[in-house]
Order: sequence, then structure tokens, then C-alpha cells
Amino acid sequence: MDELTALHQAITACERCPRLVAWREEVGRKKRRAYRAWTYWAKPVPGFGDPGARLLIFGLAPGAHGANRTGRVFTGDASGDFLYAALFRAGLANQPTSTHRDDGLSLKGVYITAAVRCVPPKNKPTREEIQNCADWTARELAHLPNLRVYLALGRIAHDALLDQFGLKKKDWPFAHGACHPLPGGGVLLDSYHVSRQNTQTGRLTPAMFDEVLARAKRLAGLC
Repeated sequence: MDELTALHQAITACERCPRLVAWREEVGRKKRRAYRAWTYWAKPVPGFGDPGARLLIFGLAPGAHGANRTGRVFTGDASGDFLYAALFRAGLANQPTSTHRDDGLSLKGVYITAAVRCVPPKNKPTREEIQNCADWTARELAHLPNLRVYLALGRIAHDALLDQFGLKKKDWPFAHGACHPLPGGGVLLDSYHVSRQNTQTGRLTPAMFDEVLARAKRLAGLC
């Protein structure tokens, strides 16, 4: 077993946050009517992608009936539909859809993870819960030595990455399309989150996200 796989197993066994443990399991028991036949994952969701990635895509947390159901980040909900279709258009994924862990999806030069590994109630993790997951993020990043570009989806993801680099939020403000050079090399890019709330209201369009992703791809040397 390689070290990244062993880390993923450790992440899925985590029970550091009692509120999140209770909520992820409750969602898995109650289910959504459309997914009654599913056995929900209902555990922490590890990252997914290319271990040699140059581009990290960093989200907020698993979706209640997406990754919390399927066990793979951004898989099985509207956010994932938007994200993986964009990665396919950019030539960074082998298919435009992500429905379950064994659907054959693979990523090229990209690794995806999130600031919080368990689904939080109302998609709102507490500061303590984000901090509890920060160690998992640090350990995951340590196993991705080729990263050059960090694409934060939303303000919480942006702030969590700043914490990883020891940077102050007031000096590195979040803004869609912003590009922040990082000390020691690499860049932090910002995008609005690919949530249904943003994509269905037009706050984030496919063209807007394609533009950010194209820039990330260039900066990461994936063109």
C-alpha cells in the first residue's frame, strides 16, 4: 500500500468532530428518496486524483447526498456535474461525468480535496471543525510534491489554504479570478464555489469557470 492510500484510509476513519460524525451518519440513514437503494458512504471523504498533480482544486466539504453518499469528492451532485464537465472540457479529466467511485473517472495533473472531509449541517462547518481537518490537509499536501497551483473554490477554501501557508487573510483577500503568488513559489487562484446556488443563479457560469481553469492550467504547466 502506498503512503497516499494509507493516508486516505486514516482520513476515512476520523471521528474528531462529534457534530459532523452524527450528522453524516444521520444523512446516511435517512437518505434522499431518489437514493433509497444506495448504501451511503457516510464517512469522511478523502481526496481524489493524480498523485503527480500540479493543480490542486480545493473545495469546502462533501455534499450531503453527493460525496457523503458516493464516497468520492464532488461526485453525485450538481456541484460535481459542473466541476467535472469543466475539467473534461479543459482536457484534465477522461470523462465529463462523475456518478460513483467505480465509474472509471480519472484526472490528469489534478488532485481534488476539501477543507472539511465530512458533510456539515447546512454546509456550514465551524471554525473548530475546519481546524480539525487542517492536519489532514497538511498531510495530504505533503504527499503531492509537484503542486504549483492551488485553486480555491469559495472563501472558506481560500481561507483554509491561507492557514496552510501561514498567510494573513487581510493581506490575501478572496475574489473570484484573483491570483496570489505564494511565498516559496506557486500561486493561489480563487473562484466562486461550484455550488448549485452559484451556478443556477448565474453568479458562476461555465464560461467564467472555464476562464479560471484555463489560467490554472497554464500556470501549472498542464497545457
